[in-house]
Amino acid sequence: MRVRELLTEDRTHNGIEVGSKKRLLDQVAELAAASCGDLGAQDVFDALVARERLGSTGIGEGIAIPHCRLGRCEQAVGLLLKLAEPVDFDAVDGRPVDLVFVLLVPEQNPEQHLKTLSHLANLFNDEDYRRELRQATDDHQLYITAVESEAELRLAS
Repeated sequence: MRVRELLTEDRTHNGIEVGSKKRLLDQVAELAAASCGDLGAQDVFDALVARERLGSTGIGEGIAIPHCRLGRCEQAVGLLLKLAEPVDFDAVDGRPVDLVFVLLVPEQNPEQHLKTLSHLANLFNDEDYRRELRQATDDHQLYITAVESEAELRLAS
């Protein structure tokens, strides 16, 4: 799935202050619950923490893609956060994280989950994409950049 299919402007947040990985996951759970109807913040938090226990979703270059499957999730949902200050996320390269794309997917579709994760990892692996997201100054610009830059990268490849 493309970013445009996962993300909405109301699930795009620039300049979030969190201070720690745990606080980030807590904030993400609250934001997801507020914008995704039937999802409870505690359920989202517990699922994300359980996934992080398996290994960090910090993929390097200041990027984390926390993700989980949820029984009450009816369709794949994305949230994009640009942090005000990077936080330690136990990333593979040891660098702190400042860009976070959260992926919540229905429990019954693991194949789509893996394909979407792969697409997101490839997208965030692009230096230009990361740089453009980091230059965004507000929620709207961050959203537009995430969606339009993805389309431009798809056209170029």
